[in-house]
Amino acid sequence: MTKQKRGFTLIELIVVILILGILAAIAAPKFVDLTGQARAAALKGLFAAVSSASTLANALQVAQGFTADQSVTIEGAVVLMKNRYSSQASGGIDRVVRFDTVTFETNGTMTFRVKTASTPANCSFLYTDAASATVPPTIGPTDTTQC
Repeated sequence: MTKQKRGFTLIELIVVILILGILAAIAAPKFVDLTGQARAAALKGLFAAVSSASTLANALQVAQGFTADQSVTIEGAVVLMKNRYSSQASGGIDRVVRFDTVTFETNGTMTFRVKTASTPANCSFLYTDAASATVPPTIGPTDTTQC
């Protein structure tokens, strides 16, 4: 009886390592830019949350029969309103959305930015108070060019 040999030959090992190296060289560039896409997706998610929160606060105020600038209470938090929508001032839309950390500036508008973006000013959107009780607030545009 002859013994059967076990294991791989040197050629087989080199071929496997070569194939893994080629796959790594092709796949690596696809994963390099995922952080920018993740930041852009987070900004778009925040955009949707702000838009929905503003609409829901408006619906609550109308349902309760309050006047256009009367504050509403949402889950125990008093929310400032402007023309039947959440205000851009502190205590308005930021209180409805409930951020862990708030990153906004108020200069006639509220700017939402991704602080970790390569250019935070170019990874942002604006929230501007409603002009009247019949016109919703302006939210946007969402700029994700340099997230």
